Amino acid sequence: MMETKSPFLDTIFLLRKKECITLFSNIQEISLKEEQEAENYFETEFEKERLEFLSDQLTCNKETAVWAAKVLYHSAQLYLIRENTANNLEKLIPKFKGTRDISSILSADLSLRFLPDIITALHSVDTEDTLITMHEDILTEFHYSGIGYDLDLKRVNWEEELKDKTYRKLYLERIVEKRDYKLAEIPFINKLLIAEFGMHKDAFWRELKIITEENQ
Repeated sequence: MMETKSPFLDTIFLLRKKECITLFSNIQEISLKEEQEAENYFETEFEKERLEFLSDQLTCNKETAVWAAKVLYHSAQLYLIRENTANNLEKLIPKFKGTRDISSILSADLSLRFLPDIITALHSVDTEDTLITMHEDILTEFHYSGIGYDLDLKRVNWEEELKDKTYRKLYLERIVEKRDYKLAEIPFINKLLIAEFGMHKDAFWRELKIITEENQ
């Protein structure tokens, strides 16, 4: 997609295409037109990715995709711009108010997959930054996007969380891609991974321990 001279849209396009961020001199309001353009963009991007996980049951939740994109855009800009934002953070980084289901998880992931890198950058500047906690709360809810980042997921019921076959497959694939040992050594997930690897475990992930009742 071409550059639009919209800081919001250009940030999202550039981040998804080249995994880099342009920082602007101030945080601009996002117009309704920009949100509509973002909806169309994410619907197209979702369809591209849907071809990879081969499910015709899932559609893009455009509202969730735009919410996540706004969170990402504001988070990137807040890395440098903090003047007059202290009382405005909850407006710039709003909590999710929709329904959390597989479509919303995957729609949000189009942007939220980049959030861990922003949190890491914020950590390097100020480990006490309030934004870090706000971002971690979002990723704890949308933890598919946080795979590879150390989150507290003790409350997750994994059998319930991963009951959908498509989501389970994507979740396991990202754990392997990110080499997330903490998640991979959760007994329920470990059992799923080992079953997926079969006789070829060492080819996929030689270093991963096989978790049994004896070594838990």
